[in-house]
Amino acid sequence: MLAAFVALVVYGVAFPGPPPLTRTDVNQSITEALASQTPAPAVSEQVFADIEPSLVLIQTTYAPPATATDGATNGLGSGVIVDDSGDILTSLHVVAGAATIEVTFSDGTQSAGEIASTQPAEDIAVVRASRLPATITPATLGNPGSVRIGSQAFAVGSPFGLYASISAGIVSGLDRTFQLPHGGPVLHQLIQVDAAVNPGNSGGPLLNRDGQVIGIVTALINPTGQDVFIGIGLAVPINVAGGAAGLPQY
Repeated sequence: MLAAFVALVVYGVAFPGPPPLTRTDVNQSITEALASQTPAPAVSEQVFADIEPSLVLIQTTYAPPATATDGATNGLGSGVIVDDSGDILTSLHVVAGAATIEVTFSDGTQSAGEIASTQPAEDIAVVRASRLPATITPATLGNPGSVRIGSQAFAVGSPFGLYASISAGIVSGLDRTFQLPHGGPVLHQLIQVDAAVNPGNSGGPLLNRDGQVIGIVTALINPTGQDVFIGIGLAVPINVAGGAAGLPQY
């Protein structure tokens, strides 16, 4: 017995056990456990972070008709950078007939713009700025063919001039047809969403949950004739819209 006791003492000296936990150790363990349970950021946060450097505000002026007594009128819309040259994809009705086009990039750079190409049948235009920001960040384009009814969708633009606004919803319909007002073209293959879109969103990107552009917002439907959103927005699929900028087709 004595030999065994001595052996245990010697073992304890040679191989001491772990020190007792202090209150600091306990608090740190609790903090680490709680941190591991913290939910990941919302999908919408990452989507906005991905698209924000590529977002463009578009402001236009229109000369009054010769018979008008009022001065020039103003318009606004949105656009998105889609290539390394800084080409901006937007809706044609945002810039058609404008006397002047001014674009504002995410870093605050402002520039005159001009229409470089159009696809009237799809209500799509490409605008080029005379002055580009120091850093050009094209958006990542997605495949609208992978979108399903019920897929998450995010509309980003400048509704009512509120720059860089995001709204979230779902794809609520596919392959819709819509005629633009005032005898405009009939648009086909449109993506229907319930993410809020309002005047100023036109020309802005529609995104999937991965922050990829799947469409260009082109219209909202309101049977009352008011320019406010009641639950139905429409976007031209990016594989259709991108043709105006020479983008590859899926």
